[in-house]
Formats: sequence, structure tokens, C-alpha cells
Amino acid sequence: MRTEKNRKSKIGITLGDPCGIGPEITAKALSDPGLRGQADFILIGDPCVYNSYQKNPVDDVTFWDMKIIDSLTSPKDLSIQKRGQASYRYLEKGIEALKNKTIDAIVTAPVNKQAIMAAGVKDFQGHTEMFAEAFNVKNFEMMFVGGPYKTIIATRHIPLKDIPAALTPEKLLSTIRLAHTCLRDVFHIRKPRIALCGINPHAGESGKIGTEEPGIIIPAIEMAKQEGLHAEGPFAADTLFIPFNAERYDLIIAMYHDQGLTPIKALYFSKLVNLTIGLPFVRTSTAHGTAEDIAGQNKADPSSMIAAIQLACDLTTRH
Repeated sequence: MRTEKNRKSKIGITLGDPCGIGPEITAKALSDPGLRGQADFILIGDPCVYNSYQKNPVDDVTFWDMKIIDSLTSPKDLSIQKRGQASYRYLEKGIEALKNKTIDAIVTAPVNKQAIMAAGVKDFQGHTEMFAEAFNVKNFEMMFVGGPYKTIIATRHIPLKDIPAALTPEKLLSTIRLAHTCLRDVFHIRKPRIALCGINPHAGESGKIGTEEPGIIIPAIEMAKQEGLHAEGPFAADTLFIPFNAERYDLIIAMYHDQGLTPIKALYFSKLVNLTIGLPFVRTSTAHGTAEDIAGQNKADPSSMIAAIQLACDLTTRH
């Protein structure tokens, strides 16, 4: 997203829930020598939340003090409402900066949805939906990037019983198109190869175990092929993620949350990145939560945050 030649990208990083591990993993990530000099990093949060983890100034890092929390001795000091207010305001500031083009991309540390809702944001669904709504984006997806794998979940945070009704040939075709565009334009894969999971065991066994495959998934694949897109399936999800099979494709579309995230988190949890595709800017995040049980104990592994920041650097450099 660079607008000036030879200018380093400006990447905003929100600290997430102040009582989670977001501030810790951000401080540890920005101390990693591998990220030095790749971008100008702008931290969005409260210094008292961050400084206990980062004692020494780091080059290429600017702090935007949100002045919401004055002091913090322990993560247990804050009420759930204050936590939610702070983490939501960090996100609002990030969105404002993206709209003003003060930053080129954003990396988000994990938040606690219940805390944000307790702070009065009753309709908060998550980072992904908040960014999409703020930029009036209707067609967006969560892509998870880990090792050689890229995975999209066609439905997000909905009950299992609602998944068949949420899937239509048109919805899946839209997901295939968006995946193709992202792989081509963002990752510069000339002819993306996309595989789709079935929704039922054994991909439905030709209609013997459910009708979603012949009724929904296969029509979507056929429509995609008619548009010249390379889409194949549906495949049995229990074997598609085996490296021998998965590595034949540039991306896998899973039909629901746990179908796609269980295998890729088992393989690459510590370095998995959540990339929102369809937005007019790069947004990455860790693929884990706030881990409040270890917050403030200096035990958190920053690997996923390092990977999220690195991917944001890589993708803004390519644009």
C-alpha cells in the first residue's frame, strides 16, 4: 500500500485487551531482530499496559497514547467494562488512521468480545466484521495462513445447526472468486488452485450422507469453472489437509469454522496468521485469543504475533 517510492510502510498495531496477552506478545514481537527496519510501526494503546513488557525503546516504533488507562499493576486491576472500552477504542483509532491514510496496514492483538460487549458495544461480532462494516465492505473472508497452507472458512462464528442454511451455491461462488482474486493480486499466484471440502463425512458419498454436496457445493464449483477459475472438490475434509493432498492446492475452502481451523491449528498454531481478505488494506492478526490465564506472567509465546506483523510487512511491500 505504499504511496511514495522508497517510503517504508506504516503499520498500525492495536494492543488488544489490556488484560490479555496482546501487550506482551506485541512487545516481544517488536524486540525480534527479524522485524527491524521492515516498516514504521505505530502502537495504538496505553503505555502503562505496554511498558511493563518493553523496557527499552525500539527503533521504528511510535506510540499513540490513547489515555484511557492511567496505571496498571496487574491485569486483574481493571473491570471488564474498562477492558472492553480500551480495546474497542484502540480499534476505533486504528480505523480512523486507516481512513486518514496515516497508516497503510493494521495488525490487531486479540480482544475479549464479552468485555467489549460489557462496555456497551452490544452488536460486536469481532475484528473482521468491525473492519468490514467501517469500510462498507460486503464481500470479505477470514483467510488463515500457516506454513504452506492457506485456508478460508466459508461460514464463520455460527452454530453448527445453521451452517447448511448459510451455504448456497452463490455464497460459495463468491468465496471462490474472492479467494482467487486475493491469491492472484495479493500473493501473486498466477493461476490459483482452490480445493473445497465437503460438509458431510466422506464428502457426502454421492448423496448417501447428506445432500449439501450435490445441492450446494458441486454447483458452486461448476459455476466457478465456467468463469475460468480453478476450483476442485468437494473432498473429504479428513484427508484433504494431509500434506500430500493439501500441497496440490494454493488454498482450501472449509465449510465451517472447526473443519478448517482444527487441522491448520494442529499443524501451525504457534505461527498461524488470520488475514482478512476483501478489505482495501492489509489487516492481519494472531490466530489465538487473549489467554487471560497467563496474562501478566511473561509466559506468552509471541510467534503468531511475529508472523502476523511479518505478513503485514510482506504484503504492504508487494503492493
